[in-house]
Amino acid sequence: MNELKFDANLGFQLEAISAITDIFDGQKVCRSNFTVRRSEIEENLKIDVQGYANELQLIDEELVENVHAVQLRNGLEQSPEALVKTRQFSVWMETGTGKTYVYLRTIFELNRLYGFTKFIIVVPSLAIKEGVKSSLDLMDKHFRAQYNNVPYDYFVYDSAKLNLVRNFAVSSTIQIMIINIDAFRKVAADPEKESKANIIHRYHDKMLGRPIDFIASCNPVVIIDEPQSVDSTDKSKEALALLNPLCTLRYSATHRKKDRFCMMYKLDSIDAYEQKLVKQIEVSGIAVENSHNKAY
Repeated sequence: MNELKFDANLGFQLEAISAITDIFDGQKVCRSNFTVRRSEIEENLKIDVQGYANELQLIDEELVENVHAVQLRNGLEQSPEALVKTRQFSVWMETGTGKTYVYLRTIFELNRLYGFTKFIIVVPSLAIKEGVKSSLDLMDKHFRAQYNNVPYDYFVYDSAKLNLVRNFAVSSTIQIMIINIDAFRKVAADPEKESKANIIHRYHDKMLGRPIDFIASCNPVVIIDEPQSVDSTDKSKEALALLNPLCTLRYSATHRKKDRFCMMYKLDSIDAYEQKLVKQIEVSGIAVENSHNKAY
């Protein structure tokens, strides 16, 4: 079977990647540590297990300056300072232009440039979750060749395999978790109703804590695939906030107009057609006949 080849030098994809990486221009390569709760065996051995987290060193003013520079470069409206400080950034890429490849490669660039190692990809459905996992499978050799065999692991969150969540926290290498929003949307505000929450929010004896707390301690970069379907409810927004993201990157071809996030790169259907990245576009319209004197 012929092996798929990926072009690493497509200009528009490189622009979309740099639109995100340049947000952190001036950040030094670094990471912070935190102490992970010890298992019973480790308690007996008196061993502290260290976890590794992303660390942002830039102050808000530096972020604002970087964001505005990228938006100016890409011909986009500059976001208000208060919006930049929420650290939620959007990339608009038309279907068929390599959105998944772009955000996966952005992971490796953020690691290469700034040392970030913890990443979570949040998807709206099981089908997209499997699609992202398949993309990583297909692109594995490509990324290892592009980034000098940098060690990394990726996995699909499974509530029956919480050891993977623990490894996500304690590993010092690139960690990519793929998770469906439904796997952590149910949060129990009342401790007495904890049994109704997703497993990720419940206390587990073997972990001596809640999985969500291990994840939040990592200060992950959260990537949302199709955000218009992921955080469309207040409960979804609440659940995403519990991940304690260093920043949130939102990738879609159909961003909701009412959403207010920092747009960093835009390749809409017209742009994609003019650059000959898609074969055609269609414009749908409506026409009303014989209604000159009627409301419609």
